[in-house]
Amino acid sequence: MKMIYQVEDRPKFGEVVVFAIQQLLAIMAATLVVPMIVGNGMSSAAALFGAGIGTLVYILFTKKKSPVFLGSSFAFIGPMSAAFAGGVSMSLGYLGLILGAAFAGLVYVAVALVVKFVGVDWINKLMPVVVIGPTVAIIGLSLAGNAVGDLTSGGVKVDNASVASPLAALMCGLVTLAVTMLCSSYGKRMAKLIPFIFGILAGYAAALVLTVIGNAADVDALKVLSFSSFEALTKGGVGVKTFFAVPDFTFFTAKDGFGELNASYVATIAVSYIPVAFVVFAEHIADHKNISSIIERDLLKEPGLDKTLLGDGIGSMVGAFFGGCPNTTYGESVGCVAITRNASIYTIMSAAIGAILISFLSPFIAFVNSIPPCVMGGVCMALYGFIAVSGLKMIQHVDLNKNKNLFVVSVILIAGIGGLTLTFGKVKITSVAAALILGILANLMLKNAPDEV
Repeated sequence: MKMIYQVEDRPKFGEVVVFAIQQLLAIMAATLVVPMIVGNGMSSAAALFGAGIGTLVYILFTKKKSPVFLGSSFAFIGPMSAAFAGGVSMSLGYLGLILGAAFAGLVYVAVALVVKFVGVDWINKLMPVVVIGPTVAIIGLSLAGNAVGDLTSGGVKVDNASVASPLAALMCGLVTLAVTMLCSSYGKRMAKLIPFIFGILAGYAAALVLTVIGNAADVDALKVLSFSSFEALTKGGVGVKTFFAVPDFTFFTAKDGFGELNASYVATIAVSYIPVAFVVFAEHIADHKNISSIIERDLLKEPGLDKTLLGDGIGSMVGAFFGGCPNTTYGESVGCVAITRNASIYTIMSAAIGAILISFLSPFIAFVNSIPPCVMGGVCMALYGFIAVSGLKMIQHVDLNKNKNLFVVSVILIAGIGGLTLTFGKVKITSVAAALILGILANLMLKNAPDEV
């Protein structure tokens, strides 16, 4: 895929700002929703700040050669919830988030040291294209249900259910998808580079029109857009704090919990976080293989897998110190690079700085929170689809007439699409990781099989 902007290219300042906003819109919904799922008073704004600072750390370690944004990891939702469990105080729970991220980051550091001295050839032998290709496809396909589910859901909720009709929500989502596709395919240069911004704005406008009509006619089925996030800003009167607020950083909330810290609690956190870190490591490899194929540069060799692991691990530690959520490379960011063909590291850097700045701006956070799920569902249909297709493109030169290759790809696709997961206590192996593990085992079993006549 020929890039409009390669990694080292520096677009004009005005263009970089717009490109950065697009990257932010692509990753922001998932980054903000993780702390919302965990609950316990976690701050979405702090998670956004942590993602921004974590991404800058990653860029530093990778020497500005890997155009990837780090965001809140869904894989660590279970361990983060465990940090608050067991009747411990809230403040100790927040301290557990920092400890857990440190344990997860140390796993990456340890693996990075191994790679530093041993090299990456063993990775390529353990996970060749026939394994990585379908695994990358599964990353996109495993998210398909989320995109489709969001596509028929509005933003106004009663008892956690959308009051808008699925048809009204679907219409807004399809408007978003259609405008995104048209801008990317028929638009001029700038429209091709920021199709998601146009798509989201078009879908948001459609939702606004339907909601205004629904409010005027008192028809709940048309109320797609929720204004609750904006209404929260005006409570207590409009003032400076309404527009500028310091996020509830994790280290602020954890300051009172040290007195209750004990070995048992530390061991619980370690057991919860460390195994999940190994699972996310597999996704780290797949994401970097994917972005490498898109920009046609092997990031596992330059800047090197050890650098990407250190950037991811240390970035997660730093990010969790501020926002509580360990970070991971985001498929949404990779998909955004693939669709827009803009791999400029300056876009990623600007998006990270933007995430840090925006976390202090309540109106922008309110706007993002007000984007209805159906609009983001329309965007994600394109994003997740591109991830899946980029994985399938990896195996276009693999000879699937050979049974040994066919079996490996089949096992991965069926396990991943079927949603195979494994749970050991509080540790859950995701469908992507389970599919990858089965693919590796199948490939090892069959790699020496004789070629068919």
